[in-house]
Amino acid sequence: MTFRNIAVVGAGTMGNGIAQVCAAAGFSVVMIDISEEALLRGRTTIAKNLDRLVAKDKLDAAGRDAVLARIQCAVDYSALAQADLVIEAATENEVLKLRLLAQIDAALGADALIATNTSSMSVTRLAAATQRGDRFIGLHFFNPVPVMALVEVVRGLRTSDATLEAAQAFVKAIGKTAIVAKNSPGFAVNRILCPMINEAIYALQEGLASAEDIDTGMRLGCNQPIGPLALADLIGLDTLLSVMQMFYAGFNDPKYRPAPLLKEMVDGGYLGRKSGQGFFQY
Repeated sequence: MTFRNIAVVGAGTMGNGIAQVCAAAGFSVVMIDISEEALLRGRTTIAKNLDRLVAKDKLDAAGRDAVLARIQCAVDYSALAQADLVIEAATENEVLKLRLLAQIDAALGADALIATNTSSMSVTRLAAATQRGDRFIGLHFFNPVPVMALVEVVRGLRTSDATLEAAQAFVKAIGKTAIVAKNSPGFAVNRILCPMINEAIYALQEGLASAEDIDTGMRLGCNQPIGPLALADLIGLDTLLSVMQMFYAGFNDPKYRPAPLLKEMVDGGYLGRKSGQGFFQY
């Protein structure tokens, strides 16, 4: 199973990053969102990313123009008709994703595959919104997509061997490394990462150390490139809270209980970098 035409549904941070790496790998890409404004923002972000590569002599101007030329934009799902693979990259909202996936499924050819970029939702549950559970898989990219080398490949209950193999080959074709994870809340990486960040928030809440010292300790003592609290700010505290709540409900285990301080900060609008204030000020 080979792919030529890739569609990405969602032109936000993850969607435009996925579109960029697919186009850079030589695929024809169509990026879909609900409005021309959203698509313009996504395409502008891609252009800026490519301009930075040109400025760093990692890409020439002709290469930049070629990547941009391979990315088309559309608001109509009829643009999915020629896609071999559609990657859904909408906001982490289950109701929204289920609705979009049903629309995507209806617009696709019979042999096309659907992948969801969810970071923590059940791939099996999302696949149930479509009529192609055997041709449905999770492809969890990491932010920022053009920089991060990893993609988690997550197999749902009905995902076929052929779909799994095709997804792994696609990840390799776009220059990323794939790891295969079971369909379980948070999969592999976030299952480990998010509780670690949550524990750092508990440590701050209990006055164990300052935010600066917690992050310095983890950077210098554990060789992490960024401290857990700064990473929480980068991810978004609302996103982190949503993931922890999903773990808590999915595992029914108190060890996944979100830190009260995390809840309070989200309630207060302290969401991290996106709001200008989190555990640190931006």
